[in-house]
Amino acid sequence: MSWKDIYNQKLVSAEEALKHVGNGNRIVVGHAMAEPSYLLREMVRLKDNYLGLQVCSMVPAEAPYAGEHLSKHMRLNSLFLGGSTRKAVENNEADFTPCFFSEVPNTFSCGALPADVAMIMVSKPDKHGYCSFGISVDFTKTVAEFAKVVIAQVNENMPRTHGNTFIHVSDIDFIVEHNEPLIELPRPKITEVEEKIGKNCASLINDGDCLQLGIGAIPDAVLMFLTDKKDLGIHSEIISDGVMHLMKNGNINNKAKNFHNRRAVVTFLMGTKEFYDFVDDNPEFELLSVDYVNDPRVIAQNDNMVCINSCIEVDLMGQVVSSSIGLRQFSGVGGQVDFVRGAAWSKGGRSIIAMPSTAKGKFSKIKPFITEGATVTTSLNDVEYIVTEYGIAKLKGMSLRQRAESLINIAHPDFRPELAEEYERRFDHKLDYKKD
Repeated sequence: MSWKDIYNQKLVSAEEALKHVGNGNRIVVGHAMAEPSYLLREMVRLKDNYLGLQVCSMVPAEAPYAGEHLSKHMRLNSLFLGGSTRKAVENNEADFTPCFFSEVPNTFSCGALPADVAMIMVSKPDKHGYCSFGISVDFTKTVAEFAKVVIAQVNENMPRTHGNTFIHVSDIDFIVEHNEPLIELPRPKITEVEEKIGKNCASLINDGDCLQLGIGAIPDAVLMFLTDKKDLGIHSEIISDGVMHLMKNGNINNKAKNFHNRRAVVTFLMGTKEFYDFVDDNPEFELLSVDYVNDPRVIAQNDNMVCINSCIEVDLMGQVVSSSIGLRQFSGVGGQVDFVRGAAWSKGGRSIIAMPSTAKGKFSKIKPFITEGATVTTSLNDVEYIVTEYGIAKLKGMSLRQRAESLINIAHPDFRPELAEEYERRFDHKLDYKKD
């Protein structure tokens, strides 16, 4: 039987495919902008057919399954929160499960959170019958290999990406064709504060370095100041449009990489349609599962690995909080710790935590103590550089007193006096801090 015959046998309507989701099933949803939006909207439309579904996702896109009216039919269990899921967890209408990003595939495959149904979105099949997971391989591919039932939305707008990104039509149980534009991540607006942070971070990056960046204004601001750098490489859980522009400009060419030479290694992508078109069938990109890309032992094989991440707050010892505001869960640990440790083990590696000095200009993000109830993401033993718009604090190898002094000098000037007061109480030593 040809793959086309197999494909046609498995081709059904969304409503027919969703009949194979049973009450109490755990559904694991394709990640981020590869969320199978049409299937999920149809599942919500048919909510009265279900009781007690658990829907597992990580970085959310539209997340229609997280609505407050759905609690008896389906409940979100998220491994990372965003704008579309944060409120549901705050209202106790959804759950949050902490997990390092690198360990997510094993969480689903080893039995900690076994998947009954994988609901994914893939490209149309190639001439050999293979569909591509496109912009999100991460844990999605592993889940599709271990789930009892695989339901795939085939979308001709999903790029065909290179790497370990393929699933054969024979390994899909139900195929639903539905074409719609991929969800896009708009390019962020970069403020003067973020420009200064970007410039400070860029001063720590050298020709030939291998980079990990997140998404948002700070990573894009860093990239703005790398147009004079040469032979940069990428090994990152995620990249977006900013990397594309430096690749087109020749600054990022992956030629200096000693590991996966001439390939930008990533596990998922978020960006604009221009970016998705750029990665389509582009052999310079190698998309691999997150348990490989984010494994610190793998990361460390890249010489001169530089990771740049952000956070919510830092205390005077250098403890980094990135996923919660007090007891309020804001996001998740993601890959920050994976890359901080991988960079530490890399020959010539560096790790950077970058943030504005204040939250909305009202509260200092450098604090005497972390907020009560907050969870530490990167420990004081792992942290290396903290960067704000006011400068760079190198904490690795510094005593607690030296750390506090360095952090106070890159805090917002309005908050330095009260931080200095705590410093003097703690260390019985007057601090001559910078006044502006």
